[in-house]
Amino acid sequence: MTNESPIVRISNLRLERGGRTVLSDINLEVPRGRIVAVLGPSGSGKSTLLAALTGELAPAAGTVEVLGQSVPQRRRDLLELRKGIGVLLQGNGLLTDLTAAENVALPLRAHTRLPDAVIRQLVLMKLHAVGLRAAADAFPRELSGGMARRVALARALALDPPLMIYDEPLTGLDPIASGVVMDLMRRLNDTLGLTSIVVTHHVHETLPVADQAIVIANGRIVFSGTPSQLESSQDPLVHQFLKGEPDGPIAFDAAPRAPEAA
Repeated sequence: MTNESPIVRISNLRLERGGRTVLSDINLEVPRGRIVAVLGPSGSGKSTLLAALTGELAPAAGTVEVLGQSVPQRRRDLLELRKGIGVLLQGNGLLTDLTAAENVALPLRAHTRLPDAVIRQLVLMKLHAVGLRAAADAFPRELSGGMARRVALARALALDPPLMIYDEPLTGLDPIASGVVMDLMRRLNDTLGLTSIVVTHHVHETLPVADQAIVIANGRIVFSGTPSQLESSQDPLVHQFLKGEPDGPIAFDAAPRAPEAA
């Protein structure tokens, strides 16, 4: 695999949940070093696409390649692949009875046999990268929402994954904390040589840091291009989503959603 090859390649993908097609005819390549924003209304299938990238959901048709290989079905192979994927969940997922440092150390303790002293230094490096080294011994309840999100980001970076996936990273954050998280995402992507996929409906906060944007609506990709191309698009689907208009080609909540088709 060359450095020029895409870190993610999706071809003719169809995804189903509960016997219902959520996404179809999905084709996408994510070049290395980019931040790609995956945008769309609630229920459009953004999180379903993430489930395919991490191997949680097997394709009904088509292929998904991540880090140069098809996403495996065997659990052992899948766990090995996931070491190269950092995931920041919208709910943070921090364990409340552990300190910030102990939370960040979890992946290192689970997947390496490094001595405690080395793990401690690595944890402090990750917390420093997100501007929270001084909060190493604080518990999640002592952190603001933005700080907790950054601790979760440090934990996602613990194993130095080449690919980062952010699932609605701004949920529950105020505008200032949102700006801090997005700026940090861009800076880490550039300084650490990461590739990032950001699934979000926070369009205006995300586009300034993104290199590429795709919009999912009505079960398919309706736009793929640069943020500036997106903002100048005259496509009715794209226009309705960007403007937040209730009437248009996207039928909001017109039918019951399959579980986890967010």
